Amino acid sequence: MTTEGITRRHTLTGAAVLGVGVPFLAACGGGDDSSAVDGGAATKSGAELGPTSDVPVGGGKIYGDQKIVVTQPTAGDFKAFSAVCTHQSCLVTQVANDTIDCACHGSKFSADDGSVVTGPATSALAEVAITVDGDTITTG
Repeated sequence: MTTEGITRRHTLTGAAVLGVGVPFLAACGGGDDSSAVDGGAATKSGAELGPTSDVPVGGGKIYGDQKIVVTQPTAGDFKAFSAVCTHQSCLVTQVANDTIDCACHGSKFSADDGSVVTGPATSALAEVAITVDGDTITTG
């Protein structure tokens, strides 16, 4: 690599971009501890997802806006995971046959623990904390 094509203007422009961009990136860090950020899921703790009746036994429901998928592997046992596929960050598209499926490239995850059942994904879906109070599911 040579530096023959780099002018003073290029150098100054690059420095200006770094000077403006780095503070914006820093502003994105840290924050409110009441948010759960797991694999792309960012929902305030205590936010209502919906009624337990929306999550069938042996199946699940994808809450796309919250980027959370809730499953009910056995009656009364609710699990929640990030709905963002760990392969290339597509949202999962369905819960069927005990798996959480991503249509983008065919990855499948266990509806019981979020582990990879079929790749190309190589890492599990991040678990998301939920609370079931009566017949209502909330985050956190």
